[in-house]
Amino acid sequence: MITVLIADDQPLQRMGFRMLLDSSPQVTVVGEAGHGADAVRQTAALRPDVVLMDIRMPGMDGIEATRNIVSAGGRSRVLILTTFDLDEYAYGALRAGASGFLLKDALPDELLAGIRAVAAGDAVVAPAMTRRLLATFTRQLGPAPGTAGHADRLAALSAREREVLIDMASGLTNSEIAAHLVLSESTIKTHVSRVLAKTGARDRVQAVIIAYDAGLVRPSGPPETP
Repeated sequence: MITVLIADDQPLQRMGFRMLLDSSPQVTVVGEAGHGADAVRQTAALRPDVVLMDIRMPGMDGIEATRNIVSAGGRSRVLILTTFDLDEYAYGALRAGASGFLLKDALPDELLAGIRAVAAGDAVVAPAMTRRLLATFTRQLGPAPGTAGHADRLAALSAREREVLIDMASGLTNSEIAAHLVLSESTIKTHVSRVLAKTGARDRVQAVIIAYDAGLVRPSGPPETP
């Protein structure tokens, strides 16, 4: 059973999400929060598998709440809900440690699939969108504060692992990376797991952000070779 905390400042929105999630035998809603500070407090107390986080909330917004939840080092993962595709705030939330984002008008099956994926440790950003999303906002915002050590994280990667990370940053799926590098998909999955472990990334999206911030890949043009 996947436990979920819903954080949204709109009571009707929370009610709608709860009704949807309660209809799934795989998910149970353990709490609701009306603002970011309450989301942080309830996450610490309830330790849900997934926090369904709205970005725009009064007081502490979803980005700051996500940062606090992730920095606490708990088991909970954050899935951001945003109104607009490629929202600048959604990117900020990914940098803060969220495991992905979905649009608020996503289909019910998409939301449930996203929650299951995040609970399983995957990232919820369609692979084809990854490069477009990150390239757009790394070009606009530049490296995030406190990312100077990201190059050191990449130093532990083997040449093959760096190739895999570059392909991940290009938005390729595991099967596409396997075809590009002429390796089996199971081998690519192993490399991806090692990339995450060596970079200390929580998931695929965070690893790609580290690659951008460290300069392994650039926001415009083709990825650099290591």
